[in-house]
Amino acid sequence: MSVVAPVLSVRDLVVHYFTRRGPVQAVDGISFDLIPGETLGLVGESGCGKSTVGAALLNMPAPPGRIVSGSIRVAGMEAVGMGETELRRRLRWTRIAMVFQGAMSCLTPVYTIRALMRETLRAHAGGAWAAPEAATRRTAAEVEHLLRRSVDQVGLPAHVLDRYPHELSGGMKQRIVIAMALFLEPPVVVLDEPTTALDVIVQAQILNLVKTLKRDRRLSCLFITHDLSIEAEVADRVMVMYAGHIAEVGTNWQIFSEDGPRHPYTRMLLAATPRLHRRVSELAFIPGVPPDLLDPPRGCRFAARCPFAREKCRRDRPPLVEIEERHHVACFKAAGDAEYER
Repeated sequence: MSVVAPVLSVRDLVVHYFTRRGPVQAVDGISFDLIPGETLGLVGESGCGKSTVGAALLNMPAPPGRIVSGSIRVAGMEAVGMGETELRRRLRWTRIAMVFQGAMSCLTPVYTIRALMRETLRAHAGGAWAAPEAATRRTAAEVEHLLRRSVDQVGLPAHVLDRYPHELSGGMKQRIVIAMALFLEPPVVVLDEPTTALDVIVQAQILNLVKTLKRDRRLSCLFITHDLSIEAEVADRVMVMYAGHIAEVGTNWQIFSEDGPRHPYTRMLLAATPRLHRRVSELAFIPGVPPDLLDPPRGCRFAARCPFAREKCRRDRPPLVEIEERHHVACFKAAGDAEYER
């Protein structure tokens, strides 16, 4: 059986936000791979580190965030330690791109869509693309073809290129942000809550668009959301995060089937999600609050909220271990740890 080389490989990634009170340990030693054509869903409560992971993959965590240690290899290129100019020219938008939360905040209101997309070329492609107005007619024609193809592949007519962001609907703006992320045909795309603030009809359209682009272009996607129902529809594998750690990783079936999830946090998240085929009188919830990441607990970070926690859980950090093929969990109980069972 041949092993497919990952297009994205993350090892022991640590990201801290350096505040006056001390470093907030937002992402604390996570590792994962993404293979060509795969969609990996990243889920968890607000503040668990999802968006921090997404931004760190492009080596651009929001200030005062900083990658402390670890490795991020995108299409064979190491991102950690790379200079800003090199990142912009060799990595961002050519090897990995990102669709940020909130389409309106990503689009400069005083520029047309055409000008914004040309700016992407200037910033990240360089060379003959850098100044299409001053280039040859052939290059200008190539730029125009690229612009029209980019909006066409997200289902928009060419005339939107001459519109300003305020002239477009929320769904159209989100499609434009996706088009800009795919403009230079990167093999990896990070989608950070791409359906936030959209109504359910437009959400469905965006999800169908993402699935179509993935199929037609064999994109590798990291799909970040707090909505488990969305991941059930689009993700091949699902990675559950809690307080900067990975709690569980498994295939779509392993996470969403009735008896599939093994980590108590994953089970409690799913129990709090409404199901159409199941009658419930009251929604479940997870008691307690996430830990303070300025001073996180020594052991399992979910122990204070877990109904199965024992002394070992509070004392030691559980490793992420494989309990079945492609299914990993960081839980002493789920892994059948001998000391926990005693």
